[in-house]
Amino acid sequence: MLIHHFLERSADFFPKRQAVFYSGNRYTYDFVNKQANRLARFLLKSGVVKGDRVGFLIENSVEYIITYYAILKTGAITVALNTESIESDIAFVLKDCGIKVLLTSKNHLIKTKALLEQKTILKHLLIWAERKNPDPAFTDNMISFLPEALSPFPDTNPSVNIADSDTASIVYTSGTTAQPLGVVLSHLNIVANTRSIIQYLHLSEKDRVMAVLPFHYIYGKSLLNTHFYAGGSVIIDNRFLYPNVILKTMQEQKVTGFSGVPSTFGILLNRSNVRDLNFKYLRYLTQAGGAMAPALQKEVAKVFSPAKLYIMYGATEASARLSYLDPKDLPRKWGSIGKAIPGVELFVADNHGKRLQAGEPGELAACGKNIMKGYWNRPEETKKVLRNGLYYTGDIGVMDKEGFLFIEGRKKDIIKAGGNRVSSKEIEQALYEHHSIAEAAVIGVKDKVMGEEIKAFVVLKEGYKEAGQTKILKNFLKKHLAPYKIPKYIEYLNSLPKNISGKIQKRKLLSE
Repeated sequence: MLIHHFLERSADFFPKRQAVFYSGNRYTYDFVNKQANRLARFLLKSGVVKGDRVGFLIENSVEYIITYYAILKTGAITVALNTESIESDIAFVLKDCGIKVLLTSKNHLIKTKALLEQKTILKHLLIWAERKNPDPAFTDNMISFLPEALSPFPDTNPSVNIADSDTASIVYTSGTTAQPLGVVLSHLNIVANTRSIIQYLHLSEKDRVMAVLPFHYIYGKSLLNTHFYAGGSVIIDNRFLYPNVILKTMQEQKVTGFSGVPSTFGILLNRSNVRDLNFKYLRYLTQAGGAMAPALQKEVAKVFSPAKLYIMYGATEASARLSYLDPKDLPRKWGSIGKAIPGVELFVADNHGKRLQAGEPGELAACGKNIMKGYWNRPEETKKVLRNGLYYTGDIGVMDKEGFLFIEGRKKDIIKAGGNRVSSKEIEQALYEHHSIAEAAVIGVKDKVMGEEIKAFVVLKEGYKEAGQTKILKNFLKKHLAPYKIPKYIEYLNSLPKNISGKIQKRKLLSE
């Protein structure tokens, strides 16, 4: 099975069922598939061939979905760009994987047309917008307007010979290098992971997911693929800056599932009226994209009850998901990432791939059909994480006697304060236990004497003031942490820097 078969199969089984709700409009599986077929045939006619990398810079929308599946139908490789990218970031990705064709929306025209003007890598720009007055700087074979250009093409599924081992997507993610790394995922990688997620979440054609996570982010991409495989519906609302609007959409659209990263839930709990609302149809919530403090997990589970909260763990290199904690185990395993998903092995290993016993800390390692092929054109970086037949996640973990896994920190997220190695995650979780903390991030800062000192950045909940708060927090932490783990510095911010997927960007805090 191939990824675009998710759409084609649901279009066959449920042609008139709503696939997407976006901007007040409902789109059926039949409509999405036919438009994707026309676009795929247009791309093939334009010279796109199997194995080409085709980029797209589009916000969550029905146009994004049509574009994604259309590229896959041609046998080309999808490269979804972060919509927050600046021109130089886009240029890097275009050059890194040789993208000659780029699809975009009118919201990103200034950035993308500037790249086309450079006449280096990019040769053809396709724009989801109405045609404007012709620009003398560009010819018709350089710019096309969609969906206008698709009307002459048949709406039947194109026939391209594609194997499940063929590369489907290159997903760029931050790594140990200064530049992002392109994670190479095959059709098999994503299909295997999609099936596993559907199995443990018990997804069906009745499910309707609220999509606030960007689709270019691997977690967001998994929401799209799992629900299109199951024949469910994807509800798109890009107004998370106004969380009450999102909650209203969830009620009106009878949403059964909601997914977010820790900051997503933190915003809902602290900046919306979620506690005053009832979500009659909500069946489950999922959380991934970084560790969520047990204190926040408990509050989310309570506020959204009886909906079940699934704590999940994964990586872009794993096509999204590696483990989940069954909601029935949540009350007795707060802070755990659970156990491996179906079809995956995940365990604590030493540097040689040997499994460690319960209670022994080591690096989390995984194997399964969902593990990436490698990093695009980065053999040395690939060798660092794919070795001994395993994917080494970079996360330090430990397994308890019942086989549940817990993350203690990241290899690169360890602060060396004097002679001690301190996990920033441990300090962050302790901070979250205090009732005044809305958000927290801990880093190591250079110190002439100690080498590194611990610095915490915190966002206070509404109603709390900075005056006197540092002393209160340090006294509180003394009850929960060893003295050498208490931050020397605490700085207060209105918000923590995050990327579009909601992950806190600690690198930016280093310059604060």
